[in-house]
Amino acid sequence: MGKTRCLGLANYFSSLKSVIINIMLAKKGFVFIPIFLFVILTSIAITVSYFAGIRSVHNEPIIQTLTQINPTEDELSASSQQSDTNKNDVLGTTTIPTSNNLPTNGYSRQKVATDRGIFTVSIIAADLNSARVIADTASESSCRNNCPVLSLKDYVTRSGAFAGINGPYFCPATYASCAGKTNAFDTLLMNKNKVYFNSDNNVYSTVPAAIYYGNTSRFVGQSLEWGRATSVDSVIANYPLLVKDGNIRFTGSGEGKLNGKGNRAFIGSKDNYAYMGVVQNATVAEVAVVLKAMGMKNALNLDSGGSTALWSGGYKFGPGRGIPTAILFARK
Repeated sequence: MGKTRCLGLANYFSSLKSVIINIMLAKKGFVFIPIFLFVILTSIAITVSYFAGIRSVHNEPIIQTLTQINPTEDELSASSQQSDTNKNDVLGTTTIPTSNNLPTNGYSRQKVATDRGIFTVSIIAADLNSARVIADTASESSCRNNCPVLSLKDYVTRSGAFAGINGPYFCPATYASCAGKTNAFDTLLMNKNKVYFNSDNNVYSTVPAAIYYGNTSRFVGQSLEWGRATSVDSVIANYPLLVKDGNIRFTGSGEGKLNGKGNRAFIGSKDNYAYMGVVQNATVAEVAVVLKAMGMKNALNLDSGGSTALWSGGYKFGPGRGIPTAILFARK
């Protein structure tokens, strides 16, 4: 229908052109005007005829082109996935490797397969032949209430450390139940200045502890098994003891804060290596399973939840809330 109308219009302009030319040629004095009108009318006729032909010949390819411009849902999905892949390539996003082996240097992030499932672990390794484990505290001595806190970054910076993690459980100022003992911790600890904290607190003398010294470490089931020697690099008590001599020591308890899923911090050791890290989306009992699967010889649980913070050239977790203690890796 459109083609017929366009061709009729072209024929009409062609006939009109002939009539006008004949009229104008009858007027001898008006030679320029017929020539001008001839050009204009010829152009119109040619243009209309051209587009009529184009519409007819190329009608199907135009529809195909519009179909390509408006892809199906499957094509949109495929395009979106490819776009995401390209974006990840640009951002340097890579797949987390699956490995049950302990690293031997620096920071790594890996998936660990266990009979409880697959867990993501962020872990930092330090060779105790060239590094030492120290504990830093915001206060200079034991503190019972309104205790000072610092960020993990502050601890790392002021101690010249290359890695760090949050310390043992404490009583955050934001907890109503902590009134009268805000930001205080109760377990045994010896800081980098060889000062023992909570040395007289016998209530927590049965809490496990990790002792780092020289190029080795010792993990004890109860703090009371350890004296008050200052020749070591650090003493850190907390609970529960996760792994001892390669065997799982904690399988669960009725204490709610240990049973929920969350990012769980830990310290550990094997041979002359010290470790600190975070297991994601795990209960404390599952952390013990994960670390045994990795071949950890000894491991101790740390505070978690809003206190969780891990540093290696920047925050890997955190920064979390201000903390009264931090455990650090420093060069010897």
